[in-house]
Amino acid sequence: MKKSIGAKTLAYPTPAWLVGTYDMYGKANAMTAAWAGICCSDPPCITVSLRKATYSYANIMEKEAFTINIPSEDYVKETDYFGIASGRDEDKFEKIGLTPVKSEVVYAPYVEEFPVVLECKLIQSFELGLHTQFVGEIMDIKADEAVLDEKGNPEIEKIRPIIYSPERSYYGLGEFLGKAFSIGLEGNKK
Repeated sequence: MKKSIGAKTLAYPTPAWLVGTYDMYGKANAMTAAWAGICCSDPPCITVSLRKATYSYANIMEKEAFTINIPSEDYVKETDYFGIASGRDEDKFEKIGLTPVKSEVVYAPYVEEFPVVLECKLIQSFELGLHTQFVGEIMDIKADEAVLDEKGNPEIEKIRPIIYSPERSYYGLGEFLGKAFSIGLEGNKK
């Protein structure tokens, strides 16, 4: 029997991504965000929800662009720091020792050290109570060659993305369970 635990911001998994933006002075900034995910296939779009109080909120509204930076497990400390500190108060890239790179596709920086980057132009925003949901059209994806398979697609086992738990914890990936759109057909009897 299931027990009701009430309405909470609880879903599994949620990502631990860095949202890259430029501020009004052209300074690179990034913040950690977990309320995010793919929201459309055609055109390819991603969504991320931020509070108005964040420095990145104003940057996205002004520049109408952002990047989604997917860190590997090797950068869990840095990823957490980008969610603790504010770009209003310090240059987080300089403080933590990561490298901002200017996107050639949108007016936003990405993190050189992270294996996968989605470059997005803002196409919509929605007020949702405490958060604003930003919808970005994915204009390009950049991936380190080391995480690509023989067909040129990123492999999750090589990326080793960080998963955020709403109980304020970070995790790595679990084991491979099966191929999507295939495993459900194996031994499926009615």
